[in-house]
Amino acid sequence: MTPTAPARRTPTRRRLALTTALLSAVALVAACSGPPRGGADQPVQLSADTPPAKGELDSFTWATYAEPPTLDYLQAFDYPQNTVLANVCESLMRWTPQLTLAPGLAEKATNPDPTTWVYDLRAGVHFHDGTVMTADDVVYSLGRQTNPDNASAWAQVFQNVDSVSRTGPLQVTVKLKRPDSQFPQYMATPAGVVAAKAGVEAAGKDYGTGGSLDCTGPFELGTWAKGQSIELRRFDGYWGTRAKSAKVVFSFLTDPSARTNALLTGDVDGGYLIPTESYGRLRGSGAGTLYFGEGLSTVNLNVTDMRGPLGDLRVRQALSLALDRSGFVRTGLAGAGTVTGSLTTRAAWAGAPDDVRQTAFAHLTPTAQDIDRARGLVREAGAEGRTLTVATSTIGQDVSLLATAVQAAGARIGLDVRLKTIAPNAFTALFTDPKAREGLDLFPETYYDSVTDPLDLLANFRTGAYQNFAGYSDQGYDDLVDRATAEYDPARRGAIEAELQRTASEQLLWIPVAEWPTAVFLNKRITGAPTTIAYLYYPWAADVGAAR
Repeated sequence: MTPTAPARRTPTRRRLALTTALLSAVALVAACSGPPRGGADQPVQLSADTPPAKGELDSFTWATYAEPPTLDYLQAFDYPQNTVLANVCESLMRWTPQLTLAPGLAEKATNPDPTTWVYDLRAGVHFHDGTVMTADDVVYSLGRQTNPDNASAWAQVFQNVDSVSRTGPLQVTVKLKRPDSQFPQYMATPAGVVAAKAGVEAAGKDYGTGGSLDCTGPFELGTWAKGQSIELRRFDGYWGTRAKSAKVVFSFLTDPSARTNALLTGDVDGGYLIPTESYGRLRGSGAGTLYFGEGLSTVNLNVTDMRGPLGDLRVRQALSLALDRSGFVRTGLAGAGTVTGSLTTRAAWAGAPDDVRQTAFAHLTPTAQDIDRARGLVREAGAEGRTLTVATSTIGQDVSLLATAVQAAGARIGLDVRLKTIAPNAFTALFTDPKAREGLDLFPETYYDSVTDPLDLLANFRTGAYQNFAGYSDQGYDDLVDRATAEYDPARRGAIEAELQRTASEQLLWIPVAEWPTAVFLNKRITGAPTTIAYLYYPWAADVGAAR
């Protein structure tokens, strides 16, 4: 997960989005995505939210597909970590369930000039140890992100930061080396988390793996039974709205069938990332309700090695042309998705002018199968019989069936595609450990934006970027990324991003497959959880309470 320059990492794998153009989830869906279909007779309707809670709870239980390797906010870049941590640690800004940017630990953010951001902090905010947050804690917390020894997954966010300084007891000023349109947006992600300096320093290398996280959220870390569960306890000294449940227990259920059965029997009350193969069972069970919301997510094939056959664009094109995307959406996503030739979601472009959106989607990867053309490309490349290795996992059908679809596509066009099974708990290592990717040419990735800006994904192909695992490098592309980053005006930035989108599509730097909404299941005793992917950075569990 390290790029060529130490400590310059791009914020990560599956990510989420938020923009200074405030857009409701409903508007995003209506204007951009359109409702995905749930089969010939079952349209999947996207819900803006679930019904509000009617009362408090002693506790509720939640299913996750894997145990977080750590809860240090520096490494909060994947679903298991963020689903838990969003309720414990808070950032300077906040992402709302409607996917809008709102004040967080900073009650105000101002931009007096293009290279300065001033954050005025809330007064009287307590950490979980009872101490009061100061500007020094903010400076320290952001400073941990830039320390190369910490190998933060979010360090790329700070690449244009010149200094972070205390300019008042409750004021922090960030000076940038150059204008950066992305930095203020990322302050609502773990890049902007604030923890108590004293607590983090006292924990040392054990921070994030046990004890207190010394953050400010509505819940504090309770018992962590390794390999089994994490318990969160309501923090009664919380500065904001009191959590409706006194306790939350996250159960690690790596097997999709076990996860589904636990939801059906009531052993757990709810969960995100519902196994797609379980959509039908859960809908018809009467045990609760399956909701879908804006996910800002695309399912792709991440190209991890261009030194082998995939180094030839014709082989990448052939594999894309042979892939049965419609079949994958029907089976792998249980119909709850839409075929796409774009690496970016349409919702990510919602703030751009109409002409920019049209340009961005005018030159996309073809999605219709063309086996004859694909075979011809393989022959032209001299790649007949060449071997490709694709990662698969029992983490869910979105991974396993996409890997199988790639294998079937390869067989039809003369490629020898082999599958390498990765355990669910080890799948995260594909994003963090180069050794875990050794011998792999591709792996399925559901990528979520961390800000509602196409650059969030498109910057991954800049030289040395965190997810540029295949080592793509083009100076012209890098220059466009730099120009888009420095451009605060959404229309002008969007025009540059449309050029990046065209290059990424023409070069098939990843292979796009489908857009995919967020799914959440709630049984009959609980309600209030957001349906959108905001749950990764928003303290969603505080809203969950009694349904009756």
